[in-house]
Amino acid sequence: MTTKPSLDRRIQTLFPLALASLLVLGTARLVLDKLKSNQSSIFRVYGKQEGGEYRKPVFVLPEDRFEKGCDVFEGQWVWDNESYPLYSEESCPYLVKQTTCQRNGRPDSFYQDWRWQPNACRLPRFDPLKLLDILRGKRLMFIGDSVQRGQFESMVCMVQSVIPDGKKSFHRIPPMKIFKAEEYNASIEYYWAPFIVESISDHATNHTVLKRLVNLDSIAKHGKSWEGVDVLVFESYVWWMYKPLINATYGSTDDIREYNVTTAYKLAMETWAKWLESNINSVKQKVFFMSMSPTHLWSWEWRPGSDENCFNESYPIDGPYWGTGSNLQIMKIVDDVLRESKINVTFLNITQLSEYRKDGHAAIYGERKGKLLTKEQRSDPKKFADCIHWCLPGVPDAWNEILYAYLLQNHQNSM
Repeated sequence: MTTKPSLDRRIQTLFPLALASLLVLGTARLVLDKLKSNQSSIFRVYGKQEGGEYRKPVFVLPEDRFEKGCDVFEGQWVWDNESYPLYSEESCPYLVKQTTCQRNGRPDSFYQDWRWQPNACRLPRFDPLKLLDILRGKRLMFIGDSVQRGQFESMVCMVQSVIPDGKKSFHRIPPMKIFKAEEYNASIEYYWAPFIVESISDHATNHTVLKRLVNLDSIAKHGKSWEGVDVLVFESYVWWMYKPLINATYGSTDDIREYNVTTAYKLAMETWAKWLESNINSVKQKVFFMSMSPTHLWSWEWRPGSDENCFNESYPIDGPYWGTGSNLQIMKIVDDVLRESKINVTFLNITQLSEYRKDGHAAIYGERKGKLLTKEQRSDPKKFADCIHWCLPGVPDAWNEILYAYLLQNHQNSM
């Protein structure tokens, strides 16, 4: 007589538990389906399993940053053929002939194995995944001449090996080159603007070298391509130094005058600074300016009594050195303009550290007017050696390691 009520009570007790279990399982299934749809913010923040669209973010740790107050531009080159080079010519398909010195016949490779070591601290080891994480959803653009193009190619080569085939692309859209890391929605870009302001030399491939005319107060055409870029890295020097005087306009484009180069450079830099103040959001964007890349045209400057250039140089200069090709007036103009600018611009003073590297130039193992040197031209290095551009891998990699260090300094990990 007492069995049936007892059974009924058990069923009544178990039914809510069973119903609750079904609800929990159903909710869990919905959550999992949501996660698998790739739309969940959890996957976006914490990453997806291997083969998925999203990756786990790489967090910047305190040890990734160099000590505050450390001058990373004062130091020495240290031989390190175990850790360097960071990549090889063969591993990077994006290098132009101007930089592939080994492929072009250079017999030594010592120039690839030097590491820049600051005196008071240590630069963080370059980690391409951390850089890509910093650049996630962002654009990094290098702006300047062919020296700056070399720095752009260096940065692309430093990161591209960790990106799977099919997840990266490279486009040439003059005056730009654009490398994209698809999974990160990030791009590393280059924009040809040898004077930063507008000039008759602004076509990326069809530009005159001997005739130069600069519009010192015109920058808007270039600036349209720079608007909204997250990290801008500017450089402009070599194209200004062809002669002591340069043809330029200021105001009316019909009023062409000869300007002293330093005067013209100052006016151009002021035009650039005004553009920054009108177009840059310092909260969202970072701006860098590279100091001049030195030349090594006269060997008597580092080896008194000689009459050669950078050709056949295999080792850095040991000891204090500053070449006459690096104009101190230009350095002061840049310093003055940046001090007066209302926009925070980080000045990357790579000139002195690069002065030591007489061994790092393309010399006779680059190209001239778009073509590799002929056998006859190579036999006359005093006339044809390129002591302006750099071999890659090489010195520009160190510039990018420093740029990377500064990006780490300012990066805020997101959750």
